[in-house]
Amino acid sequence: MRKTHKISAAYLGLFMLFLYAPIAILILYSFNNSKGRVFTGFTLKWYRELFHDAAVLDSLMTTITVSLLAAVLSTIIGTMAAIGINRMKGTERSVIMKFTYLPILNPEIITGVSLMLLFVTSRSILNKIHMNFEFGMGTLIVAHVTFDVAYVILNVLPKIKQMDQSIVDAAMDLGCNPVQAFFKATIHEIKPGIVAGFLMALTFSMDDFVVSYFTAGVKYQPLSVLIYSMTKRRVSPEINALSTMIFVVVLAALVIWNALQIRKERQLRLEQSAAVKEGMR
Repeated sequence: MRKTHKISAAYLGLFMLFLYAPIAILILYSFNNSKGRVFTGFTLKWYRELFHDAAVLDSLMTTITVSLLAAVLSTIIGTMAAIGINRMKGTERSVIMKFTYLPILNPEIITGVSLMLLFVTSRSILNKIHMNFEFGMGTLIVAHVTFDVAYVILNVLPKIKQMDQSIVDAAMDLGCNPVQAFFKATIHEIKPGIVAGFLMALTFSMDDFVVSYFTAGVKYQPLSVLIYSMTKRRVSPEINALSTMIFVVVLAALVIWNALQIRKERQLRLEQSAAVKEGMR
């Protein structure tokens, strides 16, 4: 048993090293005094220069704005779509689900090129009728929504299937109209799926490069596109500093979220224990 435990611990250690060694190196070089690959000394100058680099800050703001807006729109559209799909039956539902999987299974390069062609065609048509249309924030948001919606649907739909329909019926029996029952009962029951879908949409939007590369235009560039353009020369150490800050923020958010969940579960267990003791009396 001890030998098996040691092997398992060694395997886990190697696995964690494989995952986090690149991030550790990136964090280390964000404090490197030089731009080279040799660590020459500790410095914070790249963090200071980061906040004075307008191009990087603009790209960061574009990434955050596009990701948040795309995630919110995708969550709304995907939740409504999941509710509609759940009410379908037979062949109709099967066909719709196959189309839902397409944005996930389809290679990103095809999605990016097809959206670029769509926007180019739309621009030529709209410009003929004197309506200005350019690649930018709008095209980025539309492009991200096209692949984010599928992830929201696939997160929300299982929760809708698990939901007890009698809860909605009870809400309507107690005086709620269909809209009130939807917001007070349905949304409450499927909220974990909605939150998971939103977080997945947000993550994939912030992480996307291929689709953004074909739909960003010149004025608005997400971080992924900006960093790619830097690789043709040399990636600035400021990017190491920015990546470190993003990693720390995500890690802190994850720790806080887990702490809140543990606290919530502990509180629930205490309430259940108190209810049992009260029932025994």
